[in-house]
Amino acid sequence: MRLDPFYLIVDSADWIERLVPLGVRLVQLRVKDASREALLEHIRRSREVCNAHGCQLVVNDYWKLAIEEGCDFVHLGQEDLLRADVPAIRKAGLKLGVSTHDEAELAAALAADPDYVALGPIWPTILKAMKWAPQTPEKLNTWRRAVGDIPLVAIGGITVERLPQVFASGADIAAVVTDITRNEDPEARTAEWIAATRRTP
Repeated sequence: MRLDPFYLIVDSADWIERLVPLGVRLVQLRVKDASREALLEHIRRSREVCNAHGCQLVVNDYWKLAIEEGCDFVHLGQEDLLRADVPAIRKAGLKLGVSTHDEAELAAALAADPDYVALGPIWPTILKAMKWAPQTPEKLNTWRRAVGDIPLVAIGGITVERLPQVFASGADIAAVVTDITRNEDPEARTAEWIAATRRTP
């Protein structure tokens, strides 16, 4: 499966409405601690924008809502993967992305036959406290060999300036959160990411 090398991750439909029209083709909606009603609103607004702009929407965690709302891609962390009904996700036709941080998690992810595998954090990240040390770009090479043809996503501390190293180390896709959402000009930074990843072979 071919996915865009620029993977934007945001926590609201507001961000998706703001940035997807700039040319984003792959975006994850990662909303935390919201009511069902709020989640449905974010999903529906995000799906509308993504459909209008040819962008692939990935819903984080909430696989039941993703099925109910007719979405086509869900991302699960390891704890969510353990609780999820993967056969139900597949029966509904959803594609699946899975987070990994070590070899045991990679084995669990591969057992779910994912449509992409994510490794992180590659560098220190300010997004959330992590119990894992930075994985480093070198570990991407190990994951590349292990996952074969499955798309490999690098996440954690990635900036435009680090993209060449990420892709040279075996990643197909670079995921970004704070380098854009905490930038003083998110639109301009998004444009830089798009331009830089479009140059990737």
